[in-house]
Amino acid sequence: MLLFGMTVFLFVIDTFFGKHCYQIIWTNFCFSGIIMKEFERQGCSLYLVLNFVLLLVGFAALIKGADFFVDGSSSLARTFRVPGVIIGLTVVALGTSAPELAVSTSAALSGSNEIALSNVVGSNLFNTLMVLGICALIRPVPVEKGIIKRDFPLSIAASIAVFAAVGINVFSGYYPLDTKMSENVGLVSRPLSIGLLVIFIGYLTFLIIHARKNPTDEPEKKPLPVWQSLLLIAVGLACIIIGGNLVVENAKSIAAAFGMSETLIGLTVVAFGTSLPELVTSIVASRKGENGLALGNVVGSNLFNLLFILGVSGTIHPIAVNYASVLDLGILIIISAITLAFSRTKNINRVEGGIMVAMYLGTMAFAIVR
Repeated sequence: MLLFGMTVFLFVIDTFFGKHCYQIIWTNFCFSGIIMKEFERQGCSLYLVLNFVLLLVGFAALIKGADFFVDGSSSLARTFRVPGVIIGLTVVALGTSAPELAVSTSAALSGSNEIALSNVVGSNLFNTLMVLGICALIRPVPVEKGIIKRDFPLSIAASIAVFAAVGINVFSGYYPLDTKMSENVGLVSRPLSIGLLVIFIGYLTFLIIHARKNPTDEPEKKPLPVWQSLLLIAVGLACIIIGGNLVVENAKSIAAAFGMSETLIGLTVVAFGTSLPELVTSIVASRKGENGLALGNVVGSNLFNLLFILGVSGTIHPIAVNYASVLDLGILIIISAITLAFSRTKNINRVEGGIMVAMYLGTMAFAIVR
């Protein structure tokens, strides 16, 4: 009966939401088979299976809600003659980061601090190592000089700043090195969060000025009727909000059922689900030989996650940081530095891509056994 229900669910997704979203949900569904077998082996209740199904529904709502929001907002902006470059750098970028924003904000508001931060860190780890690594395995990823000189260093500097701010009590010796992973040792405070947002606004302003000075020829798209644009925005926002709540609440239930920490499930399952659009899009582009923008997209997404999403979440509600998340931030900085070193050449080759995928698997193994 459950299999029949999921089949109907996938059919509806394919019919109304399109092939791209179907591929993403199908990936989740295949992964869910492993977890459902584990449910059965441990004799868990159907309620927990329902939690996992609702988690998938939440991911679907987040992904498609972001699409609706981008389509409606972009069309409305074109109606008021907003330049395409500004639409791309603001509306579209915000829409693609909406799943992570919804999850982290919902988690912060509900007091699930571990998910709020680990989702951001986990998404950045997944983007950097898995998305870039898999793209490089398919086809070497070319490197743009501007990203290496400007965007990537800013991403690492922002990670170091957050790491230093939330881990100061650990570095000062206030907490010993053998502190429990689940113990709160720091805080993403409102002043820190507002600072991240200020940096984000400055960075975005610079990108807009730079893009307007260096325009590119893009085909002009005809805007939708205003009522249709507003409807897409409203439906998209509703899907994003509902999807974010579904993901957070059901991820917490699954974590409790398996004895997992919220940090672990945020770092793995939640981060994987919210990053699937970037992974699927990048793989399709790489197979077509169009992966020239892969590095820029990953670094841009990471900056949005760290500066905007963490900034908004922490401004709405300060986020307590446990010892495990401090370690994860340190790992993210090291991995980012290694990836930057790989990017110093003309491209990220297949060997380096394989190393990056292996590093991700090793990082997740460490997160599970610690």
